[in-house]
Amino acid sequence: MCGITGWVAFDSDVRQQRQVVDAMTATMLCRGPDAGGVHLEPHAALGHRRLAVIDLVGGAQPMAVEEDGRLLAAMTYSGEVYNFHELRAELEGHGVRFRTRSDTEVVLRAYLHWGTDFVTRLNGMFAFAVWDARREELLLVRDRMGIKPLYYYPTADGVLFGSEPKAILAHPQVPAVVDRDGLRELLAFVKTPGHAIYRGMAELKPGHWLQVRREGLTVHQYWRLGAREHTDDLPTTIATVRELLTDTVRRQLIADVPLCSLLSGGLDSSAVTALAARGLAAAGAGPVRSFSVDFAGQAQNFQPDELRGSLDTPFAHSVARHVAADHQDIVLDAAQLTDPADRDAVLRAADLPTGFGDMDTSLYLLFREIRRHSTVALSGESADELFGGYRWFHDPAAVAAETFPWHADMHQITGRGAEPRLSLLDPGLLAELDLASYIADSYSDAIADVEHLPGADPKERRMREICHLHLTRFVRMLLDRKDRMSMAVGLEVRVPFCDHRLVEYVYNTPWAMKAFDGREKSLLRAAAADLLPDDVVARVKSPYPATQDPDYPQALKAELAQAYQDPKAPLHALADPVAVTRALAPDRDPRHDRPATELLLALNRWQRLYPVSLLR
Repeated sequence: MCGITGWVAFDSDVRQQRQVVDAMTATMLCRGPDAGGVHLEPHAALGHRRLAVIDLVGGAQPMAVEEDGRLLAAMTYSGEVYNFHELRAELEGHGVRFRTRSDTEVVLRAYLHWGTDFVTRLNGMFAFAVWDARREELLLVRDRMGIKPLYYYPTADGVLFGSEPKAILAHPQVPAVVDRDGLRELLAFVKTPGHAIYRGMAELKPGHWLQVRREGLTVHQYWRLGAREHTDDLPTTIATVRELLTDTVRRQLIADVPLCSLLSGGLDSSAVTALAARGLAAAGAGPVRSFSVDFAGQAQNFQPDELRGSLDTPFAHSVARHVAADHQDIVLDAAQLTDPADRDAVLRAADLPTGFGDMDTSLYLLFREIRRHSTVALSGESADELFGGYRWFHDPAAVAAETFPWHADMHQITGRGAEPRLSLLDPGLLAELDLASYIADSYSDAIADVEHLPGADPKERRMREICHLHLTRFVRMLLDRKDRMSMAVGLEVRVPFCDHRLVEYVYNTPWAMKAFDGREKSLLRAAAADLLPDDVVARVKSPYPATQDPDYPQALKAELAQAYQDPKAPLHALADPVAVTRALAPDRDPRHDRPATELLLALNRWQRLYPVSLLR
């Protein structure tokens, strides 16, 4: 896993701008702490920072292929292609010769042999750029599910690109400007494909590749979630899910560095951990290492709420014992979760205030500790979106609502139409942004993108829409979060449930099968039941944990009071003075304002750390 960046300028010689390219590349140091490099051509510069995972010696980048002393193509590559052994064998059968053991070279030579159609052959998570010197054109490619990020910024004579916005913002010609649409996207808790928040910047959509020529930029789609008939019966479907998941985990165990599993004690991460334990044992490489996050005092102070009915730790320990994992809990306290340096690091990792509050900070701290022991981790991310794990999948009111179901669910919890995170923001600003209309338009666009089978049952038709919303919108927020927090400390996180073969199969499985026993994730539970302890198989879905330490919201309140006393604090331009005064009242329980305080402080920190201009 790595960080990539680059610059194509057809009307100038970028070799004269080495300092700029070096600065852009340096922003990716966190993603690639092991090595770095730059490839320069008259009209193209490719930068790379490497996190060495496969072929530690031979996989240096940017990688170039020459013939008779003439450059054919060069590539800067981030990600893992899990079927590279098969592709390599196929290419060797066509006479292609290799000089390394890396998947990077397989991808580059696959492009040279098959042309742009090669992207449909790749199984993995990836974002990369290929400069084709023969044609003087650049290709930017992103994986099907959007696991690995890739941003670009069109210029008058070419393009700038990078794994993260910070690489593009390091270019002196790119101002960090966020206009009204950027603020809407930032605050609305939607994920519009292609939207990058910063004005002029775009995110390459998952399943797409971008062609950059002297004549201009052209976006091509090579994959989408399509509708097809499911003909397997239930036992065959369960068996196929198990087979696909087993194969996916087996492929994703390949690494030349220490590997572990993220284990929460939920069905998703437990299934991945159990299959990883079996795969490593079969290869004579066990036991599997596993890690969980916990909070100081959580066992004594835990109170079930509308989101989380049980603690993770007892279930994680149950799984660890069951599969004989080498397990470790990472225990965090309120002081760590509110440490200014760590929260600054979280903001810099995301380039934006994400709004996940302590869950972002705890994830960052968890990954930082894991990185001391492992370079690669397997995660259960996206199983809920794929198999219908969230409670709103099973709430008729949320399903029927003409909006994103997670918004409908949130409004039911709060009993009001406004998002709790926004309660400290200036009402005038919120009126200008009209987030309700923005969300409604985004929802309409998302629904219009769903392909249906002719004559589909109305219930199945609606549940296909709900599943599509999660796999094209909701999960991408979580994948972005996991990528930024992990790569900020140089940890590669792999997500087996995002394997496109599994996604295509399960997406097209009727909802009646996905919920055949009346519970969430029925299909996955049946496919993994024999791998896990009974208590884990029977456990109700519990989201990623948040601390219940009363010191945490109290510390947020104190930080807000201090920031609000500073007349130069950026938050004054965004805050509602009446709401903030109410939140800071001595008798006000800070837990009431926790999400809104987290967001307002994050917006304040963002404008303090970044030279960002907010245009209202």
